[in-house]
Amino acid sequence: MTKFAGIFSVVAGIILIVAAAATWVLVTNQLEAESITLSDDANCMAGKEVNGPITAYCQADIINEHALNATDGQTYAQMDREDPLRAVAMNASFLRASLFTSVVAYGVAAMAAGLGVVLLFLGIAVGSMAEKMETSSA
Repeated sequence: MTKFAGIFSVVAGIILIVAAAATWVLVTNQLEAESITLSDDANCMAGKEVNGPITAYCQADIINEHALNATDGQTYAQMDREDPLRAVAMNASFLRASLFTSVVAYGVAAMAAGLGVVLLFLGIAVGSMAEKMETSSA
């Protein structure tokens, strides 16, 4: 039973690592396909292509700053329904939400990879212990 648990843990770890890598690559490819470049006035990573969690966060941050500047510091929810700038705030909010979704996806992928590594090493350790127990009882 212990040897099975070790094998199961190793397989589960490998699956998590592969799934995490696939997710990371997929999200990166989708961001790169959008061809977004951070504006020169961004607080971080100015002028860089948005292709990872840090650049996606920086782009969301500068979109917020630009939207607040355009709407005199008001968010979408704070604006009057008839305000023509409400569409600017709404679009900025949607764009930020999309970018933050990418950031969260990267975080989940990193967590899955970390958990996969832990399960992989745990499985190796359990398998090694099971092997030693079998040889010592024989």
